Amino acid sequence: MRIVAVLLASTSLVAAPAFAAEEAAPAPVAPEAISDAAAAEIVVMGQGQTRQVQELSTQELTILASGTSPLKAIEKLPSVNFQSADAFGTYEWSTRVTIRGFSQNQLGFNIDGIPLGDMSYGNANGLHISRAISPENIGVTRVSQGSGSITAQSTNNLGGTLEFFSIDPKDALGVTASASYGSENTWRGFARIGLGTTDGARAFASVQYQDGEKWKGDGKQRTLMVNAKGVLPLGGGTELDGYVSYSDRAEQDYQDLSLAMIQRLGYDWDNFGPSRYAEAVRVADIAANRGDTGTAPLNAAAGTTYPSPIASADDAYYDASGLRKDTLASLGLTTPLGDALTFKVKGYYHENDGQGTWGSPYVNSPTGVPMALRTTEYDIKRKGVFAALSGTFGINELTVGGWYEKNDFIQSRKFYAYESRTNPGRDHLKFQHNPFYTQWSIAFETDALQYYVSDDVDLGDLKVNLGWKGYSVDTNAFALVNVSGLATGDIKVEDWFQPHVGLNYKLGDGLEAFAGFTQVTRAYQASATSGPFSTTQAGFNAIKDKLKPESSDTWEAGLRYNTGVINASLAGYYVNFRDRLLVIPTSVGVVGSANVLQNVGSVRALGIEAAVDVKLPGGFGAFASYSYNDTTYRDDVTITAGGTTVVRATAGKTVVDTPKHLLRGELSYDSQTVFGRVGVNYMSKRYFTYLNDQSVPGRALVDATIGYRLDIGQRQPVELQLNAVNLFDKRYVATIGSNGFGFSGDNQTLLAGAPRQVFVTLKAGF
Repeated sequence: MRIVAVLLASTSLVAAPAFAAEEAAPAPVAPEAISDAAAAEIVVMGQGQTRQVQELSTQELTILASGTSPLKAIEKLPSVNFQSADAFGTYEWSTRVTIRGFSQNQLGFNIDGIPLGDMSYGNANGLHISRAISPENIGVTRVSQGSGSITAQSTNNLGGTLEFFSIDPKDALGVTASASYGSENTWRGFARIGLGTTDGARAFASVQYQDGEKWKGDGKQRTLMVNAKGVLPLGGGTELDGYVSYSDRAEQDYQDLSLAMIQRLGYDWDNFGPSRYAEAVRVADIAANRGDTGTAPLNAAAGTTYPSPIASADDAYYDASGLRKDTLASLGLTTPLGDALTFKVKGYYHENDGQGTWGSPYVNSPTGVPMALRTTEYDIKRKGVFAALSGTFGINELTVGGWYEKNDFIQSRKFYAYESRTNPGRDHLKFQHNPFYTQWSIAFETDALQYYVSDDVDLGDLKVNLGWKGYSVDTNAFALVNVSGLATGDIKVEDWFQPHVGLNYKLGDGLEAFAGFTQVTRAYQASATSGPFSTTQAGFNAIKDKLKPESSDTWEAGLRYNTGVINASLAGYYVNFRDRLLVIPTSVGVVGSANVLQNVGSVRALGIEAAVDVKLPGGFGAFASYSYNDTTYRDDVTITAGGTTVVRATAGKTVVDTPKHLLRGELSYDSQTVFGRVGVNYMSKRYFTYLNDQSVPGRALVDATIGYRLDIGQRQPVELQLNAVNLFDKRYVATIGSNGFGFSGDNQTLLAGAPRQVFVTLKAGF
């Protein structure tokens, strides 16, 4: 569905990575207060903050294609590098967000204070934001580029922090509904009903369902989500709030590519889908006959010559998918303690069942099929509580808080048989049962305890923020099944003093200056596929007492300017990142052999970032941001294995997936009746090898929105909105590092970006 002419005509109406540090923020602000404050501004540049921070209101999501991830919305902000192979930014195998060169698993993520872990595809301690809340129910997204708030519940945010805040039910009273349809037979429905009064008991419940075909190859991507939130005032300023979310996501995967595969097969090459099962069996037979997969040949008659254009067993696998079911619930209490103190406490529970599937030619099914359905399976049951006591005493606004989480996580690698050579008998979009082989199943019990202290000192035009946090994270891993000999045991990270100091000085006439320093330490990942436990038992025993957790120091300073018409910021930063942990894969992704892990030195980052939001006359507006990032490895990597030592000359090389230049620009228009926006997103070259001998070129993408409102006397006008993603149909590499990064040479670790996609949405509120 490519309605180019319509969009081109309508635009005339619209005039990195691997690492940063944590910084204290002012005392926590209630989500509803944030929502109210941001309502008049689409982008808020962090006025009064002692650190680099921006906030996006819900308007930033509503003008994007319905169902778009909030991560795609923040890519307009300085130093934010977001990638996804789909138009909505929700396809989890491909989604990556890096900030100032820090990778996603080195950032912190919260929803209403509830920790989301590192939001990676194989998340061991949380869930992706796209499974935690529907975009329509997000009120504010806050991005701290360099030093996230020490009040955030996170032990992995070496770099920035992303905090999402749900809307207050008072902003959802009545009925809101939308329906969308577009490219690849994608359709989506959303409905929300809100009950109660604005200052009394109030609640909302919503449901969303989305279903669409992949933009290439066979397969579907669909999701069902239910959200509910309630607020109950108890009198005297005391208030209860509760939140419940259920998500069921099933998405078939796109094939990981290399540069050579793109040149030979093109951007539209994909896995063998369900309609190509016979072809997948034939290729697996040929691979076995050639000795390419190490499996026993089952059909000598298939020969040893791959059908054109296939040249490898890894060019295409039979189907693949990501399945996730999540239940998230929380209950919070806010109450004043006398005239000076406020106490907040919230408990939460999260349960996840997940499977990532692959049709692997490296294992035969016992039914005589030269492939087996391989899974990585996830079972998370975590519960936690966090609390804060804050109060104002003269010029001091003090906050003391803490967080405890108990996470029981089981990760497994299992194999399931295909039924026959002519019928797979298994649907990759459904959870698998009755494996014929379990390679490993490892249970991880992790206890995280964190505290923080923050003091905002008000000296008139000068505000000083002093604070620190500390934590202990203890993980015990033990085997349920362990044929592969993966590591088990206990490992702990403790750092009870991670300091921060920040300054903000009002210079007058809307101009202010800020500066800060933060030190932070990152806890290890408790997973069989990443972190200390992803190696062999011998490897773990060798590194356990020598391994050091990653840590970083961040210095940043900048200026902000706000007149109500012009809202701008300019900042510079320096980061020293120490004891970088390098995970070195020892096989292609589908094989899943044990990794090698070690500390490999430091990283230095220098950068500048600027943003300006301007309200132009006549309903027009403009936004632009620019980031320059110089992030380099400071040391060579020395690897000793099997008595052989190899030195990799990485010193001075640019950190992988860290573009030096990010430039974004937007023009918008809103006349209350007609509205629209055109945005350009430029990203420079990105390396995907540590020695910088392989890279993907820069690209510029254009998105456009045009819409019309009709007021029929209801609570909200009826809106018809048309969105085009990648308007000019640019072919490009979106995600890099989907299967990790290598030292040199081409690697099957790239995902192609979606071509032009067009969607139309009808919205109404009653």
